Amino acid sequence: MLKKSLILCLLVFTLFTACNKNETLYKVVGVKDGDTMVLLSPDNQSITVRLAEVDCPEKSQAFGQAAKQFTSDMCFGKMVQLIGTQHDRYGRTVGQVVLQNGINVNHELVKQGYAWQYRAYSKSMELAMLEQQARQNRLGLWQDANPTPPWNFRKEEKTQRVEKKVKKAKKPYKKRKPRKRQDTVAF
Repeated sequence: MLKKSLILCLLVFTLFTACNKNETLYKVVGVKDGDTMVLLSPDNQSITVRLAEVDCPEKSQAFGQAAKQFTSDMCFGKMVQLIGTQHDRYGRTVGQVVLQNGINVNHELVKQGYAWQYRAYSKSMELAMLEQQARQNRLGLWQDANPTPPWNFRKEEKTQRVEKKVKKAKKPYKKRKPRKRQDTVAF
């Protein structure tokens, strides 16, 4: 009898703790681009979040503004759950963002064709399948015949900046003409 009551108590306790997860909710107060947003924590701390495993087009790239607008329409002003605590080299928290209705923002961006699966940082089969479906249905950026992945776009822009800098540095300098010296007479 004691065993049964102990097991029952453990079962009730486990169910109670599983159902009452204390999930911290954050308010989305800014959307910087398609895959970066600013969250406000319950203690009013601002947290910049980079969405994990996805990469949206850059703002200056085709569909970059559309990706930002899609993310904003889906999240701005809403309460979300942040899953992840890692930080990238820019100090941003990298993680999954989930709306209160259970929609994973990271996955939804790929599903609707506003982001690539960032394969350098993701091995998710679910994201790979969502991207493949978006490609087949020609959603979002997949409307273009050959869209440029953002990591290639950034690399090309960096190369152009470096070439421009090198070109600028190679400009020949004009030699100064020597000044004509005037003889001065001191009195």
